[in-house]
Amino acid sequence: MARSGGAGEQGVEEKSTGSQGAAKEETAAAAPGRRRTGRVRRRMLLAGAAQALLLPGGPAWAAKPVLRVLAWPGYADADTVKAFEARHGAQVELTIVGSDDVLRARLADERGGGYDVVAANTVELAALRAQGALAALTPADIPHMARQLPRFRSAIPGIVHDGKAYAVPYTYSEMGLIYDRRQLSMAPASLAALWDTRWQGKVLAFDGGSHGFALAAMAQGLPPFQIAGGQFAALARRLVALRRNLLSFYALPEEAVELFRRHQVAVMHANYGQQQLKLLRDAGLDVGYVVPREGALAWLDCWAILRRSPQQALAARWIDHLLEPATSREFTRRQGLANTLEEPAALDAAHLLGPLAWLEPVEDSARRERLWRRIVAGDRLETF
Repeated sequence: MARSGGAGEQGVEEKSTGSQGAAKEETAAAAPGRRRTGRVRRRMLLAGAAQALLLPGGPAWAAKPVLRVLAWPGYADADTVKAFEARHGAQVELTIVGSDDVLRARLADERGGGYDVVAANTVELAALRAQGALAALTPADIPHMARQLPRFRSAIPGIVHDGKAYAVPYTYSEMGLIYDRRQLSMAPASLAALWDTRWQGKVLAFDGGSHGFALAAMAQGLPPFQIAGGQFAALARRLVALRRNLLSFYALPEEAVELFRRHQVAVMHANYGQQQLKLLRDAGLDVGYVVPREGALAWLDCWAILRRSPQQALAARWIDHLLEPATSREFTRRQGLANTLEEPAALDAAHLLGPLAWLEPVEDSARRERLWRRIVAGDRLETF
């Protein structure tokens, strides 16, 4: 956890401590007859300051509204926060999380007054909306929404309900295919490239049951998030065939880079999307990127306003501030993540062959993981 105001708050404490120390030294050096006068003056000053807080014309800092923000690393850098504070005369308290589990725990803990605005993915937001925890948004309060790419202004599952939007898309990463340009002269147009025996032993895929079954379902033209019970056996056999065509499964993007480089991988299902593309290119590899015609899974992080927030109008201005073109472009430059106002360079029309399927809750994640462990462990086709 980190607060953007942490350094500032500490600075105030240090300054306050330093002032008190100077006052003590001055009092100790004063004549005995002056000590009582000094104490009386300090009491009068404190009383006057307290009274000033109650007056309409009191100090500006006393009237500053506080916006409590819950977000991921890099989503609101210090200079972005300072610019918002200066423009709106507000104070931002920023709490950073590193996992969905921590994010859920923070939102569930109401000690300290809770949060006003949160950045989370569509799966988490769908759950929050179902709990009645999110406020419906008014697009007029967030005018930069009108600048977003068309696909982010359409009805996205999880954040739009009964015609009302409960969150604003902010950043995303699609899980396309990365391929070696030296081995594939053209971008693979289909997910079938992962099963193509021409590349046996030169294919990489992500080690994850939920995404694994979604990938197999998309390759078969089935809905990726709601698999019928009778379809699991056939999809499991399809994933066994994928396992047999692989060099390896991977977990981390850096691991995939090393495997790709060392074993001359031809094609990879990129769970981390363009982040992996950048890492491979930074490593000097000549690779391309494509969203195949069946589409690609994609996570989408959005900003949402908590219904219990007393600062909903200020929270809307916060979201609009982060959607400004200059702020969005700087976010992409610094973090290497896509923004929602412009297409990333790697996804021009020639390489965006299919739709993006924003992640949704699946029908039975435990069942997917249980079957996936058997597949990875080496169970044969006949056992499914």
